[in-house]
Amino acid sequence: MRLLLVSPGFHGYHASIAAAFMARGHDVTTHVYDDNGGMVGRAWHQLRHQLPHKVGAGRHRGLGREATERAVAAVADVRPEAVVVVKGDTLGSDFWESIGGLPRVTWLYDEVRRTRWTIERLAGIGPIATYSTLDDVDFDAAALDTRHLPLAYDHRLVPSPTIRRTPDVSFIGARYPTREQVLTLLHDQGVPVRAYGRDWSSHPVDRLRTWRLNTPDIPAGRDLARATAYDVMAASAATLNLHGDQDGFTMRTFEAAGVGGVELLDRSDVEGLYEPGREVLTWTTPEELTDICRRALAEPEWADAIRAAARSRTLAQHTFDHRVAVLEDAWDTV
Repeated sequence: MRLLLVSPGFHGYHASIAAAFMARGHDVTTHVYDDNGGMVGRAWHQLRHQLPHKVGAGRHRGLGREATERAVAAVADVRPEAVVVVKGDTLGSDFWESIGGLPRVTWLYDEVRRTRWTIERLAGIGPIATYSTLDDVDFDAAALDTRHLPLAYDHRLVPSPTIRRTPDVSFIGARYPTREQVLTLLHDQGVPVRAYGRDWSSHPVDRLRTWRLNTPDIPAGRDLARATAYDVMAASAATLNLHGDQDGFTMRTFEAAGVGGVELLDRSDVEGLYEPGREVLTWTTPEELTDICRRALAEPEWADAIRAAARSRTLAQHTFDHRVAVLEDAWDTV
């Protein structure tokens, strides 16, 4: 089937989804709806939209119109037989009208409250898959065509075969206050932590990109490509997965386990996806987390058993191949 995948560029996950659909025999064309046209385009995007928003002078006016026009043009060009939309909250009514009557499904990897979606808007777009268990309940109560669909691991993007283990606890992701508190606590307790990402990095370019002057007193590296992030998680003595105010499980949940990492997860409600204590390690207090980190550093054989069990469960149940099969079934209901 000729399939159009309409997705944001976020960490290149659209490539993972497209590969999974191609493995099922579909002819996939991907349209990245927030692609701002290379380095020059991204710089203009920051000056025109992000900087005014940072200083309170605007709310990303015009973004939806531009993204919608590009997406409508992609539909006309591809003439798809089915459409899969990822997130899609900035796409206006012209886009949704352009795919009217086509088999389609929209996959949401954020809670609705973090997007421009509303229940009323979602009612007109067709089948929905959401990573949020709470949103799925609300959608069902509103009589939407919904299903809960967790995120996934890209088993095609394999870790390097020459990885050497490193004696540190890694964290890869954005810097939020609660996350900084956790890493600072571990650092102060003598746990060798290292954070990766533009918000943590002291590199001048990263400070400029994130509009800040200072950086936390935590060992840090710059942004990582997804393949490199997989290598870092697999090599680390353990890797942190810090959620905060989310009820869905992030992509990192499946990636850290999928690469054979020792995943330190800040949520105990992961049962049904992974077995706490055997496949992932959950914690609720700073003392528990510190003790787990020290054990992972001191007992590599114990940690290796966690790694093997996590990877085995992920490959058996939590790859993008598993998820796109659900999406395919969803558009069949249109």
